Amino acid sequence: MKIDFAALKFNVHGYINAIVQDAGTDEVLALAKMDGEALARTAENGSLWLYDPETKKAYNAAEDGAAFSVTEITAGKNGTVLLVKALPGRSGLGVFTQLVWKSGSLPVPEPDGIHGVLAEIYRLICYKRQHGGDNSAARHLVMSGQDKILKQLGADTSSTIIASKNDSRTEVLDEMSGLWYDCLVLLAYHNINPAELLATLGDKRAK
Repeated sequence: MKIDFAALKFNVHGYINAIVQDAGTDEVLALAKMDGEALARTAENGSLWLYDPETKKAYNAAEDGAAFSVTEITAGKNGTVLLVKALPGRSGLGVFTQLVWKSGSLPVPEPDGIHGVLAEIYRLICYKRQHGGDNSAARHLVMSGQDKILKQLGADTSSTIIASKNDSRTEVLDEMSGLWYDCLVLLAYHNINPAELLATLGDKRAK
């Protein structure tokens, strides 16, 4: 596998957002981050490597309990997001996406569109909180307590404001995606699912 790094645009933090998709079913499995090293190592042996912004290091997804065999990596038109198609290992992500979600332990609706994306990410956060390994950034953030979550939320809010002041579409998208993720982590901390938030927003829209 050869990576065309010239076609990619890494953000100011040195990574690029990646959507991990099941190569067999096209099911979206995860929203992740990859830096240059993670991409290079993935291309080298076909095993999925990701980037942890907390430790600022690349790591094999198998270390987080989710082994993948990558079949294809494509970039969006502007080079700021990746679509990673991979086959999950028997004891990897394919297990938790099917078993955990079907167990009913995470009662989050699965509507289409943006609602579905929020539900998918929220489910991943809830799973990582309970079963994520030591390298799981989501588990580390949730288990660090409310103060740590709020600190991260404040930092990403400031970064989003700066990105907006810089009139940078790419930076706004990147920083705001991190901000939305932090908001979902905070919802998970309070055991509030996104459906409740969307219902509240709907009430405000009606006023």
